[in-house]
Amino acid sequence: MDRKRQASGAAVQQSSLLSTEARLVEVILFLENEPVSLERLSKMTSLTEEETRNALTEMQEHYRDYLHGMDLVESQGAFQFLPSSDLHDKLRSCYGKRVDRRLSRAAMETLSIIAYSQPITRREIDNIRGVSSDTIIRLLRDREYIKVVGRKDVPGHPCLYGTSRKFLFEFNLASISALPKLSDIDRLRFEQERVEEKEEA
Repeated sequence: MDRKRQASGAAVQQSSLLSTEARLVEVILFLENEPVSLERLSKMTSLTEEETRNALTEMQEHYRDYLHGMDLVESQGAFQFLPSSDLHDKLRSCYGKRVDRRLSRAAMETLSIIAYSQPITRREIDNIRGVSSDTIIRLLRDREYIKVVGRKDVPGHPCLYGTSRKFLFEFNLASISALPKLSDIDRLRFEQERVEEKEEA
């Protein structure tokens, strides 16, 4: 009887272990501390994209089934760890005290524009708002709600801004795709301003 229990326990323990490929992907996501695309993960691990995708799927199932403190989330083709949604309320007393820390209406407007239009340049933000956004962008970067995600391939190569992991957590979003849908009026406004910006460039 004891042998049967030991064998059963060993089988459960074995099934709870991640494969070497999944562990490798896991530690890279931990060390990178920002969303990483499937293609980049594949190059960094020397795994094929199919092997990398299988490792990610294994991790997602493992983190879900064994109730870890984090979830592996995919957003816009990139993967990252985020706090499990059921822990948000418990964490908010420690990490959520600065949620909008009384962000002004202008700052919230700018943050919304970046969230819905990312990646986006400062000039594109200015065109949508109709005023300069330099000070507000510095504020949002200082509070780590936004970050530089690249450079636009136009003369001058201006910075492209996007939202951060902190933005997702403090606004209780699993990913950017979880943002509330824009009204038709706002969507058309954003699209029109982006078109005008491209024409001017």
